[in-house]
Amino acid sequence: MTYLVYLAAAVAEIVGCFAFWAWLRLDRSPLWLMPGIMSLCVFAWLLTLVDAEHAGRTYAAYGGIYILSALGWLWIAEGIKPDRWDLIGVTICLFGASIILWGPRPG
Repeated sequence: MTYLVYLAAAVAEIVGCFAFWAWLRLDRSPLWLMPGIMSLCVFAWLLTLVDAEHAGRTYAAYGGIYILSALGWLWIAEGIKPDRWDLIGVTICLFGASIILWGPRPG
């Protein structure tokens, strides 16, 4: 369930950030900011649903899922297929994120 929440949060963050990108870099209407802000609020709320004792670990572990989602955005939305270095990097990040989130901690 944690990975699904992280994935939903990543999509919400990317969509929200892209709204700002579109406004500032692609010359879109400032009206793009409204759904962007709403999407970023959903992103923040979703991260609170992760069952973790400390926010910092939640955010650190989320980073791996965000990287995977950003590469998905690169491929799906921007039409650029991730290369082998992207795939190797995201694999390492996901492994690291899993260690951060579920590694054994002293009681």
